[in-house]
Amino acid sequence: MQKLARFIYFKILRWSVKGEFPSYLDKFVIIVVPHTSWWDFLLGLLIRKVLNEEINYIGKKSLFDSPIGWFFRWTGGAPIDRSKSSDTVSATAKIFDERKKFRLALSPEGTRKKVKKWKTGFYYIAKKANVPIVLVAFDYGKKEIKFSEPYTPTDDKEMDFEKYRSFFKGVKGKVPEFS
Repeated sequence: MQKLARFIYFKILRWSVKGEFPSYLDKFVIIVVPHTSWWDFLLGLLIRKVLNEEINYIGKKSLFDSPIGWFFRWTGGAPIDRSKSSDTVSATAKIFDERKKFRLALSPEGTRKKVKKWKTGFYYIAKKANVPIVLVAFDYGKKEIKFSEPYTPTDDKEMDFEKYRSFFKGVKGKVPEFS
């Protein structure tokens, strides 16, 4: 399956990879920016096969209880109660504690539309779970997926976010006007 994924990614789609996926780490939070299209999910599944790495995501519990719940588990999903009465940060950090390997990919934008400000849950999940953050850019303009080194969140959120945002400067999403 990896050979087929690599053929599709490199030869058919003609995308490239910049940077290194930190396969030596079992646990970290991955933020993927920009998230402008449902195609990003498919690209994420493809790069996961290209790299032959386990990469996870969280989804609302009801998706996993549905007739296609098997698909979400098979693709690395973990169910989470996202109701207003639950603490999503703590619930997600608990998954890190319960699993030997968990690499959580999510979008800090929280939507596929253009946003002025990122949601901060990823940052607090990483801090609570005591895991680093890896930045991943899906750059449709350059047709490349770019990986950062792992960053350990500090106690200076503003400085950390400035560093994160600079990594994504100039990156074009599938829908460029939402980038």
